[in-house]
Amino acid sequence: MANHKSAIKRIKVNNKKRLLNRYQSATTRNAVTKLKALTDKKEAETALPGVVSKIDRLVKKNIIHANKGARMKSQLYKHIAAL
Repeated sequence: MANHKSAIKRIKVNNKKRLLNRYQSATTRNAVTKLKALTDKKEAETALPGVVSKIDRLVKKNIIHANKGARMKSQLYKHIAAL
C-alpha cells in the first residue's frame, strides 16, 4: 500500500482514468461492431461520422495508438464501400 498522501491520490486518480478509458474503448468497439453489422449502405453512411469521431477522440487522448485509429477508420470506409 502507498505510504505517501500523493501516492494514495495518484492511485485513486489512475483508477478513475482507467475506468473511463475502458468505458470509452468499449463504447467505441461496440459502435464499430454495430456499424460492421449494418447491411444498408445509406444507414451505414449516416452512422459512420459518429464512429469515426469516437475513434478520433480515443486517438487524441492516447487511449489507442494513432496508427490503430487510422487502420480502424480505413477498414470501416472499405467495408462501407463494399456494401
